[in-house]
Amino acid sequence: MSAFSIRPIEDGDRPGILELIRGRWHDAIVVAHGVVFEPASLPGFLAVSDAGTVIGLVTYTVDVDVCELVTIDAMVEGHGVGRALVNAVVDAARQAGCHRLELVTTNDNDHALGFYRRLGFVVVEVREDALTESRRLKPSIPLANEAGVPIRDEIVLALSL
Repeated sequence: MSAFSIRPIEDGDRPGILELIRGRWHDAIVVAHGVVFEPASLPGFLAVSDAGTVIGLVTYTVDVDVCELVTIDAMVEGHGVGRALVNAVVDAARQAGCHRLELVTTNDNDHALGFYRRLGFVVVEVREDALTESRRLKPSIPLANEAGVPIRDEIVLALSL
């Protein structure tokens, strides 16, 4: 893979982001801790290859002094795209005066849990059976992952800034 750069999302990117979110998240929305997010309308960053192809996307929100990473998608793995996207959000959160970066993943997502732990995130809360409520807001959330692991709990991770 060639090199890539990280840049903020611009208004002209939004239609492509909506398409990407629908393709990777099976809907235009994501749900975490009972909140419905529309990632295509959120601030964030794109990872763009030297050839001009979008190879990664991250979206986030800021609430007072806490930044929440809402979605992250790296279309190539093992090349530092995910790490670079998280680092861009860390920088934006610090500039916004945040003291903490949080995110929510699910109990079945071992790959993501390992990735975030390697970046210094720690588990701060497990919300047992939270996906029951999330499915009321977004019925397209599957009951189990591709390996058959039930998707049931939200795991909240945080990084002190």
